[in-house]
Amino acid sequence: MFLSEYFQHKRDCKFKQAQRQQRIDALPAEYKSPVTPDEKEIFSAPIDSLVANVQNGTTHPLSILRAYGKLALRAHSQTNCLTEILFSSAEQWINAARTKTEVDKGGNPLPNLEGSLAGIPVSLKDTIIVGGYDTTVGYSSFVGNDDGKDGAMVRMLKDMGAVPHVKTNCPITLLSFESGNDVWGRAENPFKKGYSPGGSTGGESALLAMGGSRIGVGSDVAGSVRLPAHWAGCYALRCSTGRWPKAGIKTSMPGQEGVPSVYSPMARTLGDLRYFTREVIKFGPWRYDGTVHPLAWRGDMEKGFEQKEKLKVGVMWTDGVVDPSPACRRALEMVVNALKAQGHEIVELEGEHAPPDLYEGLKIASLVLNADGGQMFDSFRRPGEWLDTGAAQIKSLASWWNPFRWFYYLWVKYVRRDQVWAGLVENWRAQSAFENWKLVARREEYRAKWFEWWNQQGLDVIVSVPNATPALPLNAMKDAFSSSGVLPVTKVQAELDGLPEDFNIRKLNGVARGAYKYYDAEKMDGLPVGVQVIGRRLEEEKVLAVMQRVEDALGEDKYQPISVGRLQLE
Repeated sequence: MFLSEYFQHKRDCKFKQAQRQQRIDALPAEYKSPVTPDEKEIFSAPIDSLVANVQNGTTHPLSILRAYGKLALRAHSQTNCLTEILFSSAEQWINAARTKTEVDKGGNPLPNLEGSLAGIPVSLKDTIIVGGYDTTVGYSSFVGNDDGKDGAMVRMLKDMGAVPHVKTNCPITLLSFESGNDVWGRAENPFKKGYSPGGSTGGESALLAMGGSRIGVGSDVAGSVRLPAHWAGCYALRCSTGRWPKAGIKTSMPGQEGVPSVYSPMARTLGDLRYFTREVIKFGPWRYDGTVHPLAWRGDMEKGFEQKEKLKVGVMWTDGVVDPSPACRRALEMVVNALKAQGHEIVELEGEHAPPDLYEGLKIASLVLNADGGQMFDSFRRPGEWLDTGAAQIKSLASWWNPFRWFYYLWVKYVRRDQVWAGLVENWRAQSAFENWKLVARREEYRAKWFEWWNQQGLDVIVSVPNATPALPLNAMKDAFSSSGVLPVTKVQAELDGLPEDFNIRKLNGVARGAYKYYDAEKMDGLPVGVQVIGRRLEEEKVLAVMQRVEDALGEDKYQPISVGRLQLE
């Protein structure tokens, strides 16, 4: 049984990679020719202008699809960011939609070319179900699971006029800051070979950063759209639970509700992110997913924070567990200084303004998220199937014999004197139902503390680093696992972002040591660095408006994405 499953795993991985290449090879020549002047205009046009041009017949949606197809294929050749290649079906959908003919025997909708996303290619994390294609999530045991039906999220996007054109790489556990698996291989950072584009939505961030899509959809439990945006230089909004639909997906952790996963938008530009989010919520996603709150888009809130003369912004310089690296702190300083120059009120979140203990939140979230000890994500793995190093550590620690774990905890706490790491490993194991209930109760108490703290402080938003470091090398997760929006701000500069001469990694706690083990400003030179804008629950309108205020405040110092010139096919 073991050997037969192992060899089937190998066969399925080989089949999917060959199928992907065959679909690429079969594409017409238009996808492989040089970028034309007309296509450059498509890349630079505001998204609402593209939509209007499709609606009035000025621009053929096939022209848009093929233009972005060229860049998507180029991005894939450099980063291995793509999984399922949908271009052939997308062309059929467009042609059928224009001629009003029926093409899909499964009863799936065609893109509505009069909708608010008419003709816009949308890339999707591999977890999102598209009829006619597998949704493997990187597991070989999921190969062949297509039932021909679009999931609810894809039906909604098509009804809005969007054209799904590719699916993007992710780790099988959806818990890693890397994005690789045996079925599809490993995605890499578009700015530097050998570095991660982030996870678990890293294929999406690499594709968007390289211009292979305008808008995309990912998911986020503990940073899975935010960290990839930070590491690869694109934009993301981590929506509140219940604001964005998540019906019509496949996951590695069905039933995990300790820290609910939230599907959320990503984009290449802030303008695209704002437009995409606004139009989806205005469209009424609660008609496609009963878990979405029927909360209409609040244009008055958005406009109010676009125009508010003086924002009150809290600055969180550190979470008290891992201090930000010099590059990430510099990006946050750039944002704070830009906001100060605009006359906004800056509140340092320390002393009387300090928020609830962030380490307490980390301990609760770590345990409640992995209350099964990693059993669920591991249940879908076949013998010999690669498990990313961070998830392997989660599983390993949870499987230790309890007395051994206790002695390890005592050694870390009293011999190494590392209170942070000791507190995390003390109860790192599968929790009983009774223990899980108690964890959920602690989670709710902790959320209530934050609610009261926000009320007392009267802040509009908080700004912080999305992660303590820029992108880490592939395989670094073995040492470094661990409503807001992320926008890119700058890039690592070796001459500015080196560690101080008196830096001593041995003085750090175990979590910080894992992060800083790989921090090297010279090797990381040129990698993107972002900043996170955090609002209260269900304040997507405010967060996006303040992200725009931040980018405007940066002025000429704002982040410059990879240019189309660097992406042109030869």
